[in-house]
Amino acid sequence: MNDDETSVGVGRPPTNRKQVWIKLFWVGIWLAFMSAPVKDLADGNHTPWATVLGTLGLLTFVGAYLLLVFRHTAKPLDRRLVHSTIAFLGVLSVILTLTLGTPWLVLFVYVAVSVGATLPLRTARWLIPVVTAVLVGMGLTGDHPREVIMALVFPALLGGFSMTGVRQLIRTTIELREARATVAQLAANEERLRLARDLHDLLGHSLSLITLKSELAGRMLPDHPEQAAAQVADIEQVSRQALIDVRSAVTGYRRPTLPGELAGARTALAAAGISADVPAEAPEDLPEKPEEVLAWALREAVTNVVRHSGARRCTVTLAPRQTLDGRVLELTVSDDGVGPSGTKPGNGLTGIGERLAAVDGTLVTAAGHAASGSGSGSGSGSGKGFTLTLTVPLDSGLGSTE
Repeated sequence: MNDDETSVGVGRPPTNRKQVWIKLFWVGIWLAFMSAPVKDLADGNHTPWATVLGTLGLLTFVGAYLLLVFRHTAKPLDRRLVHSTIAFLGVLSVILTLTLGTPWLVLFVYVAVSVGATLPLRTARWLIPVVTAVLVGMGLTGDHPREVIMALVFPALLGGFSMTGVRQLIRTTIELREARATVAQLAANEERLRLARDLHDLLGHSLSLITLKSELAGRMLPDHPEQAAAQVADIEQVSRQALIDVRSAVTGYRRPTLPGELAGARTALAAAGISADVPAEAPEDLPEKPEEVLAWALREAVTNVVRHSGARRCTVTLAPRQTLDGRVLELTVSDDGVGPSGTKPGNGLTGIGERLAAVDGTLVTAAGHAASGSGSGSGSGSGKGFTLTLTVPLDSGLGSTE
């Protein structure tokens, strides 16, 4: 079963029926305190009419409470609807307590919880004590057992003010999620502007020159075909150079970098609910080709962890080492997931191996969390999980950091 189908994030409305039932369960679990009025009705302490009306009143109260708390935490309701529903719950609690007795005082606890879950803190911080005071006042004036009254005061206050904290957490989470989406949109807009600016700088002059020479060649025909041919030759040369510049620019945009992939790995793992230990920075002045190979490999490895591993934790290490053959940079991606499903490497590992071969790098795969090894090929480990260890040389002819 996919965890995304059952998990309901904080401040995120349910997206399918299973998530609705899960969220309803967590909201409804607090209905355990309703055992007192339910037992009161079941014991037959009232007349048949009083029992029927009490049952209808309890069902109405529970339905209004669940509608208010369940719906409001998913998507804020209209303020007037919230106020009127809380007032209705309060009035219904008073009526049921006055007519049916002590066990029904517990309804005021749910009124306090509703206040904390739906109203702003500036309102809830005085209204919750007011609801608790009404509970105490009705209990004392109605000659109810004082031990019952005192037993309900603490849940009313604690439940109400706890829900204010939960409400604030939900609102903060929603605001952070919206802020992250805004930042991502701004970053995408900035990248588009940068791409547009770079393409303008690259092509603006070349296209203007091509246009001018095309017009000039057109005017030279048919009286001066030799000069027109020279202009056409210049046009061809300028257009070829423009094509080279565009390809170079696009290659630069498409080439992944280790810092960018490390940041992307942290984001992808966090979004998948996987605890991540990823370096904050990459070594500076890396040769371009080895860095590109490691960046592609890191992207592929993290993608496999997110999609297929079922892991709860992933560790990425990036460390330069000195060997007999010179300096190397070692990248390790280790998870505690289910491990490989077969002995044959997939397309992702095959692609990583081919890229590493182009820079004289090595690849080690090992089953088992935090496994390690050296050399090329695959190893074996014990326990669940999977580990990739990739090594690229830094002192080869591909470039040096010195």
